[in-house]
Formats: sequence, C-alpha cells, structure tokens
Amino acid sequence: MRIFQKYQPLLVAKHVKGFFSGRLYIHGRGGYNYAQGMLVLPEDAKPRHEETVKEINQLISEMQAAA
Repeated sequence: MRIFQKYQPLLVAKHVKGFFSGRLYIHGRGGYNYAQGMLVLPEDAKPRHEETVKEINQLISEMQAAA
C-alpha cells in the first residue's frame, strides 16, 4: 500500500500505471484500489472519489497514448 501525503495527480498516475494493481491512500481523499493499470471507483464512492478516479484515469490514458 502506497500512502500519498499530498494529492499530486501525475505522481499518482505514474504509480498506478507502473505497479498495475494494488492499493493506495491519498491524504484528504481516501483509499483506492487499482487494477489493470487503472484506478477503480470504490463501492461507497463520494463525489470527491469520483472526481479523483476520473482525473487519474484520464492522465493514465493520456500517458499511454503518448507512449
């Protein structure tokens, strides 16, 4: 499990893309799972979770398209 003290979307996206599956926690935003290189929306998701998942997955998609 990786813990991020600050919400830095690009750093989180690189971690998720690089490790492919696992768990992470972002201080102030909560815990997340990721699988197949993408962040997964938690079952008890709040609007802030949805925004975070959408933003991180968008960055991952852009990074994959550029490669």
